[in-house]
Amino acid sequence: MLNIVLVEPEIPNNTGNIGRLCVGTGSRLHLIHPFGFVINDKNLKRSGLDYWVHLDVTEYQNVAEWKAQIPDLSRVFLMSSHATTSYLETDFQDGDWLVFGKESKGLSEEVLSQFEHHLTIPMSNLIRSFNIANSVAFVIGEAKRQISLKN
Repeated sequence: MLNIVLVEPEIPNNTGNIGRLCVGTGSRLHLIHPFGFVINDKNLKRSGLDYWVHLDVTEYQNVAEWKAQIPDLSRVFLMSSHATTSYLETDFQDGDWLVFGKESKGLSEEVLSQFEHHLTIPMSNLIRSFNIANSVAFVIGEAKRQISLKN
């Protein structure tokens, strides 16, 4: 089971869509405060549809609280448009942690500096980044593909 981590998500529709994606792929969702919305926000529920009740989701007050419960920090992968290694060049394993930053700024330098693996999603130089829900879908898809080949 993959672990999807959203650090300080700001847009409820994106979080709802990612929650739905997690249910559909059998992944766990980890949300790190503060949020830019209330977790019972109607947009969050609408975009997550009625699947939200099936979501394996955990909330953390901060990055330190989340980090303290990770069994193997070498299996944490942070997504950043500034990274040089593509997620397509990474060997994913069941149980990996895929970490995404807030929509407006991505992951902070403080968070990035705490982990070794930084990955990027290749894209045209005409854009700064992909929508976070799309980014999560790209990376989960590749990770699930790799994991299925090993089983």
